[in-house]
Amino acid sequence: MRIVKTTALTGIAFAITSLSIPSHAQSSVALYGILDAGITYVTNAGGSYQAKFDDGIAYGNRWGIMGTEDLGGGLKAVFKLESGFSLANGQITNGGALFGRAAYVGLQNDWGALTFGNQIDMTKEMVYMYNASAWASGYAINQGDFDRMNGDHLPNAVKFMSNPYGGFRFGGMYSFSNKAGDFHTGSAWSVGAEYKRGAFSIGTAYTQLNNPSGIYAFDPYAMIGARTFFGRPTVSVDPTTGAITDLYANRPFPVDKQGAFGVGASYTIGTVTLMGAFTYTQLKAFGESRHMQVAEVGANWMLTPALSLIGGYQYDHFDNLHWNQLSAGVHYLLSKSTDVYISGDWLKASQGVNAVIGYSFTPSSSTNQADVRIGLRHSF
Repeated sequence: MRIVKTTALTGIAFAITSLSIPSHAQSSVALYGILDAGITYVTNAGGSYQAKFDDGIAYGNRWGIMGTEDLGGGLKAVFKLESGFSLANGQITNGGALFGRAAYVGLQNDWGALTFGNQIDMTKEMVYMYNASAWASGYAINQGDFDRMNGDHLPNAVKFMSNPYGGFRFGGMYSFSNKAGDFHTGSAWSVGAEYKRGAFSIGTAYTQLNNPSGIYAFDPYAMIGARTFFGRPTVSVDPTTGAITDLYANRPFPVDKQGAFGVGASYTIGTVTLMGAFTYTQLKAFGESRHMQVAEVGANWMLTPALSLIGGYQYDHFDNLHWNQLSAGVHYLLSKSTDVYISGDWLKASQGVNAVIGYSFTPSSSTNQADVRIGLRHSF
């Protein structure tokens, strides 16, 4: 992360905008980013093996600008603009939004920060870091990301995040629908808390989306490989060729509510950090409710300051379906800013389910899917 002091630039910018500021005000701006790229091999993607260039996997590709201004009396103005992109083609990700990863401004004091804009939810703030499988391999998010453990955002949000008090911090946020005459549809809210003391940490959160849409809309077959969802078909199969057509690839499956509860914890013993998490997600559609439960455990072993081994096991259950997944990764730091890694996943799904690892590949033609990846990450 590169820090650039901007006393003179701030004065020019403020003169342009015809704003006056107290003489004690000081500002700083940081430019930062992460670049992640590599080669991935998948055993079965739609019935065939696949070898491909892929990027933003172990770490989402991004660049951003964040800054603070000292307003005096312990009060600061803060902002952050963060854009996700693909190294493969240079295109913007996160639904094509320029600052789809983060775009907010707010105020911070000794109590905490109140911010406004597109921001990460409390599941990412408080529980995401205990997702051992995803740390082992960026592909290994929980099935379909129903529980939002992949690190997700809420737009149009007002958010408060407290400062730590004796190892405890908490937060909450509300995302407005911005729809005339309909305050509820498209809205969301999220709350969470975390406690850290010595080698132990624990966090919990609940996030609810009302009628999820856009980049968070549901495509059940692509997400979990299930051929039915809420008792309704998600694919059509050509009786002659056996070719599968995803019925919700271009239109969202109408989910009325997505409520995700998560709790996770970790404990460090010497060079080994043990971690685990449990999530319970309720989905409502067509006047019915379905539930996804995910339990996972794993460990991060720092063999040396530069070399780490990460492994995790994940069990997912939805209706009468279940998934078992193993993930592992080896990371080696070439410097503080650059590392190389090898990762892999193996997934076994219930009969009748086309296995798909982490909503990342074309669903397999069988109940199994595996991948191996070699990657490089650089941060600045």
